[in-house]
Amino acid sequence: MENFQTVKKPVLSPPAIAFPIVWTILFTLLGISLYLIWNSEGENKQKALIIFALQLVFNFIWSPVFFIFKSYLAAFIILMILLVLIVMMISEFKKLNKTAEYLNIPYLLWVTFAGYLNFSIYLLNK
Repeated sequence: MENFQTVKKPVLSPPAIAFPIVWTILFTLLGISLYLIWNSEGENKQKALIIFALQLVFNFIWSPVFFIFKSYLAAFIILMILLVLIVMMISEFKKLNKTAEYLNIPYLLWVTFAGYLNFSIYLLNK
């Protein structure tokens, strides 16, 4: 089994230390936005919470597919589904709480960048 350190990575790959820092910030923002939506009123609240849960499932599925199974193409497909779910989540959050909407923009941007990294790794290592 190959070590991830030996995998060919694209030029714009950040240093490994960036990932836990960024994800800590993003999950904190996700938690705050979830709190805001949970405490909001509106007919779209249940739909927003379901989409939040779905995107979280895809977020968690991605890591083992990418790092354990090293199925970079499958991981990329999961990431594209995650991106769609994040856009849907932000759209639903917007209807309930603008702050919750804005708190998820960095998440959307980071997952978009992760898509570039994931697909590049797939292309460089197939």
